Amino acid sequence: MDINEWAKLQESLLKSQLKVIRQFLKKEEAPKFMPRGKGRSQMSVIHDILLSSQKPLHVTDIIDLAKKNFNMDLDRESIVSAITKKVKSGRMFERVAPNTFTILKKPEENTS
Repeated sequence: MDINEWAKLQESLLKSQLKVIRQFLKKEEAPKFMPRGKGRSQMSVIHDILLSSQKPLHVTDIIDLAKKNFNMDLDRESIVSAITKKVKSGRMFERVAPNTFTILKKPEENTS
């Protein structure tokens, strides 16, 4: 490694360190790199929300309940995509209206 490459590497490292230090110095905010820790998957949270609701919910309501009940921020496009994949494969969820989902009923539950 020549001196110019070494200098660029050092500059990059120092910029990263300075960014972390500035984050710590902010009194109101925690550093953005905080570890997420082990938590529940988004799909399990969505499943629990729909299971407890006993009725179909629009994706906006699912997002609101995830924030309120599980303190989890869900990305709208990501969860719609993930739920739609489950719907298309016939697993976990079913779509009852545009962007409105419910728990997939087992065949024996459909007899009324």
